[in-house]
Formats: sequence, structure tokens, C-alpha cells
Amino acid sequence: MTGEREAMRWRPSGLPVFVVPLIVGFVQIMGSSGADARVLYPRLHLDILAYALLAAGPFALLLRRRLPVAVLAVAMTVTVCYLLRGYVFGPVFLTPIVAVFGAVMAGRRVLTWAVAGGGVAVLTLVGQATPFGPFRLREWTIGHSVVMYTWLLLVLAGAEVVRIRRERADEVRRTRQEEELRQASEERLRIARELHDVLAHNISMINVQAGVALHLMDERPEQARTALSAIKDASKEALTEVRSVLGVLRQVDESAPRAPTAGLARLDDLLARTRVAGITVLLRTTGEPRALPAGVDLAAFRIIQESLTNVTRHAGPGVRADVLVGYEDDALLVEVRDDGRGAPGDLPGGGNGIPGMRERVAALGGEITTGPRTDAEGFRVQARLPAPHPPDELPRAGAGHAADETNTT
Repeated sequence: MTGEREAMRWRPSGLPVFVVPLIVGFVQIMGSSGADARVLYPRLHLDILAYALLAAGPFALLLRRRLPVAVLAVAMTVTVCYLLRGYVFGPVFLTPIVAVFGAVMAGRRVLTWAVAGGGVAVLTLVGQATPFGPFRLREWTIGHSVVMYTWLLLVLAGAEVVRIRRERADEVRRTRQEEELRQASEERLRIARELHDVLAHNISMINVQAGVALHLMDERPEQARTALSAIKDASKEALTEVRSVLGVLRQVDESAPRAPTAGLARLDDLLARTRVAGITVLLRTTGEPRALPAGVDLAAFRIIQESLTNVTRHAGPGVRADVLVGYEDDALLVEVRDDGRGAPGDLPGGGNGIPGMRERVAALGGEITTGPRTDAEGFRVQARLPAPHPPDELPRAGAGHAADETNTT
């Protein structure tokens, strides 16, 4: 990006509008004066009219960005008049070249070809006629006309090439900027989901335990102490995970994170924290556990975490939650059911938890269903995430089909 900004800074269009006309005028006047002083064949020496024509073209270039075709017409007119007067050539073609490039880059391609071609045609017709009036040009041949048309074609072709290259570069830059904006938006959404998942569970635990501690502080201080200890652990866990997320954002260093990555390997700790809040949690695992893609592992953990957070918040006291982790042949099944009286959708205004789960699952190409249970009171969250076997861990024939179930309370 720095190189692109430097390139844009040195484009002629990025310079002040007077810089190019000033350079062109200086080169034309000084170059033509030098050529006039060394001319060895009969030519009309430069006079006031010659210098006026040499300055008129560069002066018109001041408006090249606002009126590119009109500026080209003026540049061709003063150049043709200069040549037909019979003055020494010198670098008089510099103004038409700049004007042609400006008109083509402005998108006036057809008018540019018409005006430039018309100027050269006038020069060819009048130049081959007998000198008359103010026009004193002699020795203009068909060869001169061929050279002029060749010069014009080369200039126009060069302007077209530059235009195409610039349009492609601008398109690449726009595409890159749009991609960077899209990635930044996706990163913000990902960070928002992570912070929500990290904070919602632990703060819910803190809220529940704080209520328990306040209720038992006078009557049963020992149980209140247990609740305060749970608050301390939950707050410490929340701070650790928030620091981990902020460390990634700040990119303090590239070293490996000191805290373990969230995933199913930390599921037991998550369930233990939930049980401290007074929720009975039963874990059931089916299939043969295997290594999962990092995105699937994290998504499964966050779905269970958010589901248990909703159970803690909304299902009511003394409820039971059943967590199922099923390793299928090409997918991972995650299900959380509770037998509470409420559901996340019952709250006015809703929340970000369930939408965040849907976004995670959709990003991985999986499926998720949420809603009240049909077989009993409570709420159910079920997600199926694509998780094919690694090539070196494909199941053998007959293996993995018998459900291997374990229960953890």
C-alpha cells in the first residue's frame, strides 16, 4: 500500500495544475530559442508572435482537467499556426502531446482523435499549398505529412496504453480496498462474537453467584464463601480471555498464546463452572473422538458455552442441561437441551448469543436449529458442523459406526 501511495503521489494528475504547463512552456520557449539561434537554413526567425504562440499552448494547459477537448483544440490550433508561419520547429509538439494525453485520460477518446486528426489534416493541406498571407511555410512534402500522421498515431496509441494501464491499476486498487474493508468488517464481527462469548458466560456466572452470596451472607456464610470463590474464579477466567483477545488485536508479539485455546479440550472446565451456578449438567459423547479442524473445535465450544449461558440466565433455578457431543463420519453434532421454564427468545429485545451462533455455523457451512423442545419443557440448541476425517485418519470398514457413549456428570 505504501508503494501505491508513492506512485499516486508522483502521477502528473497529483501535481498542482500549474506545474506541467510551467515545465512545458519553459522547454518550448527555451528549446525553440536555441534552435532558432543555430538554424542553418532559411527560416523565419522567432518574433513576438512566435513567442506568443509558444506561450499560448502551455497557458491553455491550465484548464486541461476541466476542459480537456477545448484545451486540445487550442493546443493544435496554436501549434499548426506556428508551423505554418515557417518558424523553426523546435520542441513545439510538446503541448499537443500533453493535451492529447489529458483528453484521452479524461475519457474523451473519439473527440481527441477527431480534433488531433483534423489539426494534422489542416497542416497537411495548407502546408502543401503555395505560401500566402501570414502562412510562409515552404518545403512541406508528402513525407512530412506521413511523419506527422505517424507521430499522431504513436501519441494516441501511447495515451490509450497509459489510460488502460491506469484503469486497471485503479480497478486493482479499488478491489483491494473493498477486500480490505470486507475483511475488516468480518474481523470486527468475529471479535464481537468472541468478546460476547467470552464475557457473557463468565459475567452470567458472576451475576448468579453474587445473588446467591447476598442471599446466604447472613444465614449460611460458608455457602456464601463458596459463591464468592466462584465469582473470583469466573472473573479471573473472564479477564484472562479478554486479555487474550486484546493481545491479538494489539499484536504485541508473535509468540504463542500462554492461555490454552478455547476448544472442546476445555469443555470439562466450562461444565464445572456451570455446575457451580447450581445447574445440573450431563455430558454425553457419542462416536470416536478425533482431532477436529480449529474452526470447528472453537465453534463447538462457543455454541455449548453460549447455550449454557442462556440456561443460566433464563431457564430458572434448579434446572438440568444435557450436552451431547457426537462424532459422526463427516460431521460433529453438538446439542444442548434444558428442562427450564424459560427460553432466550422470551426476553424482550432478544440478544446477540443465538445470532452469533448462527453466524459461526453458517461460516463453516453447517446447520443449526434453536427453539423450544417438542418433547418436554425447556429449550434446545442443535448444530451440525462439517468435520471430515483427516486423510491419514479415515475410519476402517466397520469402525466408528457403533456409538461409543460416555456420560459425565
